[in-house]
Amino acid sequence: MKKFPNAFVILLGVILLSWVFTYLIPQGSYERITDEVTGVTRVVNDSYQSVSAESPSFFDLLVAIPNGIAGRSDLIVLIFLIGGCFYIIEKTGALNDGLSKLVSALQGKESVALVILATLFTTAGVTIGMQEEVVAMTPILLLFGKSLGYNAFTMLYASYGSTVLGSSFSPSNPFAVLIAQKEASLQLLSGSTLRLIVLLIAFVLWLMYLLYYARNHRIEKTIMAPSDEKMGVRSTIILWLLGLTFGVTVYGILKFDWGFNQMSACFFGLGIVAALLAKMSLNETSETYIAGMKEMLFAAIIMGLANSISIVLTDGMIMDTIVYGLFGPLQNFSPATSGILMMVSHAVLHFPVPSYSGQAILTMPVLVPLSDLIGLSRQTCVLAYQYGAVMADMLVPTNGALMAVLAIANVPYNKWLKFAWKPTLFMLLIGALAIIFAVATGYQ
Repeated sequence: MKKFPNAFVILLGVILLSWVFTYLIPQGSYERITDEVTGVTRVVNDSYQSVSAESPSFFDLLVAIPNGIAGRSDLIVLIFLIGGCFYIIEKTGALNDGLSKLVSALQGKESVALVILATLFTTAGVTIGMQEEVVAMTPILLLFGKSLGYNAFTMLYASYGSTVLGSSFSPSNPFAVLIAQKEASLQLLSGSTLRLIVLLIAFVLWLMYLLYYARNHRIEKTIMAPSDEKMGVRSTIILWLLGLTFGVTVYGILKFDWGFNQMSACFFGLGIVAALLAKMSLNETSETYIAGMKEMLFAAIIMGLANSISIVLTDGMIMDTIVYGLFGPLQNFSPATSGILMMVSHAVLHFPVPSYSGQAILTMPVLVPLSDLIGLSRQTCVLAYQYGAVMADMLVPTNGALMAVLAIANVPYNKWLKFAWKPTLFMLLIGALAIIFAVATGYQ
């Protein structure tokens, strides 16, 4: 039996297919304007027109690959530096000490551990739209799961999956809801009551499925290697510094609009401090850090390759055509039907546009006037976007974070797809019901 293609092969295949599409799909473009104050480029509504341009050559296709990797350089640096940081913490023994103590405390309470884990990652998705940051934490999460008797699918669902759920149903995700509301000229954080109610319902059902799957797919527990000594002062300090670093980065994101580079600096500093506390030599520190970065190489390259797809479609002048073709026909349906189809179209569009913040900027200027025309409130238009586009991150192979965590967990994409499509479809159904309710109640 032939082995299913890995993430690298899949993404190269999608990049090649995208290039072929630039010769098959009619070219077109929306007019765009750039805000001189914010520097944000926006699409001008009702400005789509067919254009005649030269499709990318095969050499352009090859150039798109390094361009895609370079375009995600800040995220790749974050993955490398967090990977190195965690590797140093692991070598100090603090991680093993902490996990051993945690596993011991949770003995017989494995389900509680899953609930806590899913709650934390859902909260991270709700507040800061966390996804990519899960990549570097995946090796530790898998080790923690094995020590509790949970397989890779359970841990990826509880961690990465929960961040997707939180990001999608969030009332305040700064990279989805707030951007979309700003593009729709809505008051930021408006309409949060309905979003919070739907989030609570979705989260409870999400947890129920998680616990059901985990209970029926237990594996033999991996016994944690005993540490040389009980939880010492050094390990305690390192683990507290790890928690403090996460707290500082979250605060920086929310308060000071930090990006990946500021987060990278925090974790790089943590790695150095941990090495000093463990009394590592300079050579040992650097070698350990580099070893940790090597562990994340495949995941980092996957993140860059995913970015190359958008570059090929944009350079080929067919990205706007795809948007126009997906959303143009919606004006022929009732408001409720249009809202649901808008959500589905967003999920489909997320395949070639893996950045959901970029998708908001690309589509909302087109969809807001369309929503006004068909009698769909702008708040409901934003609901359709956030439920469809963000929840699709559970499935689309063009999402670099998804493919990276699957690569680290050694889970083939086809097996993940077989596992994830049911809960994802169920969450989209909840989103559809929320849209119907919003239309029926005149949600504003």
